[in-house]
Amino acid sequence: MSKKVAVIMGSNSDFPVVKSALTELKKYGVEFECRIMSAHRTPAEAADFFKNARNNGFGVIICAAGMAAHLAGAAAGNTSLPVIGIPMMSKALDGMDALLATVMMPPGVPVATVGINGAKNAAVLAVQILAVADDKLAAKLDAEKEKMADGVRQSDAELQKELESI
Repeated sequence: MSKKVAVIMGSNSDFPVVKSALTELKKYGVEFECRIMSAHRTPAEAADFFKNARNNGFGVIICAAGMAAHLAGAAAGNTSLPVIGIPMMSKALDGMDALLATVMMPPGVPVATVGINGAKNAAVLAVQILAVADDKLAAKLDAEKEKMADGVRQSDAELQKELESI
């Protein structure tokens, strides 16, 4: 059975950004669960979820949080599964606070961190991690990369035609 991806948000206000990760996971046919948990407001529930994630069939955990952004670190401290952090944009510091809180982890407790509001890349990275042991997922990723390359080639061809008329 394929592993699932846990997508955990610190707040429901993160959902408009996180939704793109869910769409991407669905595109690849990866099963996921999406939950709201807080490293600060529901620490016991969050720790319990992370500690039991492997036994509950998860292979990767994605955490989206803003401001103090401790959620991904709390996850990484409570599991040996790969954790991907999505630092969320904030009004006060444009997400730099969340980025630094997510990426600056102590030795032995890594969090793979994507860009601010980088939910789609978090999902793609989760799929890549799962694809290490799943050739069908790897083939889907290869096909998507070729599709992106074709798009760039098409854009370049259009540019070259336009340049001829200058």
